[in-house]
Amino acid sequence: MKGYKWPLMKNTLTFMDRAKLAKFILTSDKFTQGQKVQEFENEWSKWLGCKHSLYVTSGSTANFLLVAAVMEKYNLKKGDKVLLPACTWVTNINPIFQLGLTPIFCDISLEDYSFDLSEMEKISKKHPDIKLVFVTHLLGIPANVPIYKSYFPDAIFIDDVCESHGCTMFGEKVGSNSIGATFSFYFGHHMSTIEGGMISTNDSELYDLMKMKRSHGLARASDIFDYYANNNPDIQKSFLFVTDGYNFRNTELGAVLGLSQLKRLDKFIEKRRKNYSKYVDICNRSSSLEKIKYNTGNSSFCFPFICKSKKIKEKLISLFEKNGIEYRPVVGGNLLRQPYLNYKIETDKDVLNVDMLHDNGIYIGNSQFVGTKEINLLDKIIKEL
Repeated sequence: MKGYKWPLMKNTLTFMDRAKLAKFILTSDKFTQGQKVQEFENEWSKWLGCKHSLYVTSGSTANFLLVAAVMEKYNLKKGDKVLLPACTWVTNINPIFQLGLTPIFCDISLEDYSFDLSEMEKISKKHPDIKLVFVTHLLGIPANVPIYKSYFPDAIFIDDVCESHGCTMFGEKVGSNSIGATFSFYFGHHMSTIEGGMISTNDSELYDLMKMKRSHGLARASDIFDYYANNNPDIQKSFLFVTDGYNFRNTELGAVLGLSQLKRLDKFIEKRRKNYSKYVDICNRSSSLEKIKYNTGNSSFCFPFICKSKKIKEKLISLFEKNGIEYRPVVGGNLLRQPYLNYKIETDKDVLNVDMLHDNGIYIGNSQFVGTKEINLLDKIIKEL
């Protein structure tokens, strides 16, 4: 972040966060997963409005663990089809082929950066056997999952909310009523535990399965440990494995930071929303940029710009660099253009929305640290553009 007057994100860890962590380190004898992790999980569930939450090492491992557990519980087979947006983060896509599932990619809407409905309808007719739909709520904008479910009424839906904490749909926080929803607490997100992620669910059976998978598949992580031990008397119960698994456990240290930051998360989100509203007004006065649709349920992650040409994008980048503003492509643009992904979108469209985003899109940071000074600078830059 050094050298930027307006970085993508600034450090969210306050002196008080560090003081709480220091006190914990000096007074505790346990730093691996324990009581603080459980406390953080409980507080997160209360904040989100769900039954269960599971703290893991990152949003990425949250995605992998959720998909693996859903496969086991719902008896998905290798080769089963999963619907994905072509613009998302790579850790939504990677678990799908790493676990042997078949990805089917859909173009995106430029209004909410999620599935394009016309393309989704075509895919539902061509691939009615899609078993899983992995929805990404991108850039802090909630995706309209109820509409998606009308195209795939028999599919399982899970949600990536990793960069959209607190976004709402029909007045409810996204992820509060999901089979499984993932969140990230990476440095650049709404709140931070340095590294870390959360899976939230209302499915008690799935939650119990994920608890075991988080800890190598050990039965002792289960709420029904005695059941497994009694049914396997020939195995020493402390090392009884009833499913395959990983070590995705996080530490007490991260949980202490999470508990401290969670108390301020609603204020962070409100500030981001106010900034986002001003950004939309500024962008929509420009003839050089595509119009932005304001979503009242947003929990804005950043300020995305879709320029009307590559030449305009180049000029916008030069203005950002001139004014010390850090920028990025919109997530990764069309991920299917990445060299390691040998897939394509099945469509008859001449121009994909995701390619427009890839070629002409860029974003800068929005956070609780963005204020009047930054908004006025953005206004000046867009007028100059």
